[in-house]
Amino acid sequence: MPSLASHAGLGPVGRRLMLAFVLVTAFSLVVVTAAAVVGVGRGLTASQDETHQAAAASSATAAAAAYAAAGGWSGADLSQASAVAEAAGARLFVTSAGGQAVGAGHGAGTAGAGQGAQGQAGQGMAGQGGAGPAGGTGVVSAPVTVAGEQVGTVRLVFPPATLTRARDVAWTWIGIAAAAALLLALVAGWAVTRWVTGPVLRTTRAARAFASGDRSARTTATGPGELAELGHAVNSMADAVVRSEREQRTLTADVAHELRTPLAALQAGLEELRDGLVEPDRARLAALHDQVLRLGRVVGDLAELSAAEAETAAPAARRAVVDLVALVADEVDARTPQLRAAGLDVDLHPTGPVVVPADADRLHQVLGNLLANAARYCRPGDRVDVRVGTDGGRAVLEVEDTGPGIPPDELPHVFERLWRGRGAAHVAGSGIGLAVAREIVTAHGGTIEVASAGRGTTVTVRLPVAAGPADPRRTAGQGRR
Repeated sequence: MPSLASHAGLGPVGRRLMLAFVLVTAFSLVVVTAAAVVGVGRGLTASQDETHQAAAASSATAAAAAYAAAGGWSGADLSQASAVAEAAGARLFVTSAGGQAVGAGHGAGTAGAGQGAQGQAGQGMAGQGGAGPAGGTGVVSAPVTVAGEQVGTVRLVFPPATLTRARDVAWTWIGIAAAAALLLALVAGWAVTRWVTGPVLRTTRAARAFASGDRSARTTATGPGELAELGHAVNSMADAVVRSEREQRTLTADVAHELRTPLAALQAGLEELRDGLVEPDRARLAALHDQVLRLGRVVGDLAELSAAEAETAAPAARRAVVDLVALVADEVDARTPQLRAAGLDVDLHPTGPVVVPADADRLHQVLGNLLANAARYCRPGDRVDVRVGTDGGRAVLEVEDTGPGIPPDELPHVFERLWRGRGAAHVAGSGIGLAVAREIVTAHGGTIEVASAGRGTTVTVRLPVAAGPADPRRTAGQGRR
């Protein structure tokens, strides 16, 4: 059987399933066949006993009629009783009430029953076989009753081959049915095994091809129930790996680009100082120091992004029920000097108590990044409005400014790492702030959106609402990063 499964391309699991299916089927057939043989045998025996008993009773009735017609056993015509026995395939033996043979050996295989009953019936019949066997296999007796009095007994002796032939026929058909059932089970087992193991084999081949470097390898996600889900999960995992590798390559290229410019400027400045081409005056050293600060800012922003992504994997450790209104008010107060130094007006518009399950430090970081962006990109005289409330069972934090806005073609890219728009060429920053904010908000089960209509920008953060009261120790005064 394993050899057949091997040629059918079932694989190791398929061969084991097929073998298990065959063994279970064979065991079931053995049990069912044995039960059928026993049941059929007992049924045939019971049916035969009923038939024999009925034949004996009919013969006894015919013998009683002959006894009554003759006034005794002498001269009684037992031909009718003999005919009944012969029709049942048995030999008839009749004895008187005293146990003497009055009719012997009539029925199947004999002749002259009627003649023996006329004239010298007693001697003739007794001489042909006596009273017959008193009992045993195939012997059925019935009393001969006339006028309520037993006047004798009839015995029918049936040949043992009758039941054996019936059993042979029954067992033959049972064997044929069992063989047909086993063949059908093998075909059905092979089909079911192929149906079950086919998706697994396809998924395995796709996974091996993917591991070998073929990033386009996918499995056809078909099959029963969980196997189809397995195929979809493997394809989703492959898509995630490809996406992660693409983002990693993009990030590497972006980091190299961001670091290359300050490093080149720093290297050139240091080489000029080393070669004595310029004097190490304060202005020259300040320029080199600015390049070092830029490098440090890029590295710091990347560290923040990495920490935010790690928060997505295990964000619940430092969470508590936080009063979002108090947290936002605290962060706005902390950022107000920076915003006013940029010439901006800031207003906070709370619309009621709002509590969320969150890490207060991380939410401070999100709002701090949004307000820092407003300070960088808005013009003196612009306005920043911060709103906090609820909408549709969700907490809503909205930061709206009247700055220059974001062009429509740049909006899809605002959350990409290290991406900066065309208008940010002369603005300090690394392009990681919004990417960090998105990672933190996503880790809290929320969403963040950016909208701009050509003038002004609105950033909307939506978070789940907490059921319990806020913990004042985890709300204000923490996490200004």
